[in-house]
Amino acid sequence: GGLSMTTISSQVVDVDDFVTGHIWTVAGIHELAKVIAVIALGQVEHAAEIINELGSVVPVGSRSEFYQEAREQLRIRGTTANQIDVLRYHRDGFLFECMSWIAARQVADENTYLKDPHISSTTQGLDGLIIQMDPEEKVVLHTTICEDKCTQNPRETFRDKVMVAFTEHHQNKRGRDLLANAVSLIKQSGLRGTAATLAAERVYDKTHRTYRAALTVNSDITTAEERQKLFKGYDELTDISQAQRIGATLIVTGNLRDWFQELADHVMQALEEFEAMEATNV
Repeated sequence: GGLSMTTISSQVVDVDDFVTGHIWTVAGIHELAKVIAVIALGQVEHAAEIINELGSVVPVGSRSEFYQEAREQLRIRGTTANQIDVLRYHRDGFLFECMSWIAARQVADENTYLKDPHISSTTQGLDGLIIQMDPEEKVVLHTTICEDKCTQNPRETFRDKVMVAFTEHHQNKRGRDLLANAVSLIKQSGLRGTAATLAAERVYDKTHRTYRAALTVNSDITTAEERQKLFKGYDELTDISQAQRIGATLIVTGNLRDWFQELADHVMQALEEFEAMEATNV
C-alpha cells in the first residue's frame, strides 16, 4: 500500500476500439538499475517490498558468488558474432522482463501476485502472469497473461510471436502451464493443496482474463495511428472487451541495443556499489 517508488511510469494512451494502450517511461535509469540489480541477485521478493514500502534500494546481505553470477548474466561474452547476438538478445530480454515486472508491481495491491522474472534468461514458457485474488472469497478475480518482447521488429514480433502465444491461451491450449503457474502464485495467498487448485479454476475463464503485450518501439511509434498498426489483429482474441487487450510500448530513442547496454552498465554499477557497501559493513 501507500505511495510506491516509481522507476517506470505507465500512462494510458489511445490505440483503437479494441486495444487499451499503455506507454512505459523510465523515470530514472539509475534507480531502475538498482531494482534490477536486486532482482538479478535472486531477491525478487525483497525487491517487491522495496517497491511497495518505498524502501531504499539495497539488497539484503548477499554472497560474493551471487554478485559474480549476476554480473555474468549481464555481460555479453561470445566468440562468434552470432553467439554475441544470441547472448545479447537473452540478456536484453531479461532486462525488459524485469521492467515489465516492475511496471506491474508498482500498481499491484496486496492481493495481487506476480510471477517472478526468469533469473536464467533462456527459460521458455509464460513471460509473465498476474493473479488478482478476492481477499474475502479466496477465488481468482482476474488473470493477466503477459508477453514481453525486447525487439527491433515490434510489428513482426507482435504478429508472429505474441499473437501466436495469446491465441493458444485464448483456446486454452497452454492450460497446464497456466494452471501450474497460477497455483504457485495462489499459494502465496495462503491457500494450499486442493483448495489452491480449485481456486485456480477461473484462470480458464475468458471473462476474467486480460492479455498484456509489451514491446520496445522506436520513437516513430508515438501516435494512436502507429500503435493501431502495431497492434493490428489483437481483436482476433474474440469475446473480450477493449480493457482486456493491453498494448504497452516502451519508446526507446536511438539504437535499441545501445539503450539496453547502457541499462546493463547501470545495473553492473549498482551491483558494484552494493558489493562495496557490504564489504564495509562486515
